[in-house]
Amino acid sequence: MNRKFMLVALMVFAAFGACSVMPARAAAQRVDKDYLSSVEAEKIRDAETTNDRIKLFLTFAEDRLTKFQYELDHPSSNKHTEMLNYLMNSYIGCVDDAADLIQLGLEKQDNIRQGIDLMATKSKDFLEILKKYSTSGPELEVYKDNLDDAVEGTEDALKEAEKARKKAAPPPIRRKN
Repeated sequence: MNRKFMLVALMVFAAFGACSVMPARAAAQRVDKDYLSSVEAEKIRDAETTNDRIKLFLTFAEDRLTKFQYELDHPSSNKHTEMLNYLMNSYIGCVDDAADLIQLGLEKQDNIRQGIDLMATKSKDFLEILKKYSTSGPELEVYKDNLDDAVEGTEDALKEAEKARKKAAPPPIRRKN
């Protein structure tokens, strides 16, 4: 619940700040996530479709999990704990953003079937990895709270993807003349 409250508060502050400082179109184009690099944010901005943005966020989430695994296997000499927690928080931020895009795509009635299918597939893979760490992860006490949030967020994203599969408009049927 604490993570959800923080996410809602962040969205409210971001919306207020964007509305008061920038025109609406520019605010919609802007992607300022503290867990995305400037190159990643640029890729999100440049993506043409909602499917492309969902795919990018899931790719970034997978990258964070890979880096998390690497950090566990090869601990850095300084800020190891901070890095593990940062990567786990970054992972869940990417998954949450992909799930939000699915909801937005459904509301706009975009054809996001590829994004929904990718979310369902990747979420299952991510859950396997996360649950492995939650049962027998090294240094579990260091990142357990963030890991629990990541498991919960990934399970929620998977449920949303399954619901979205039922709600998503079917692809257009091309008729032969």
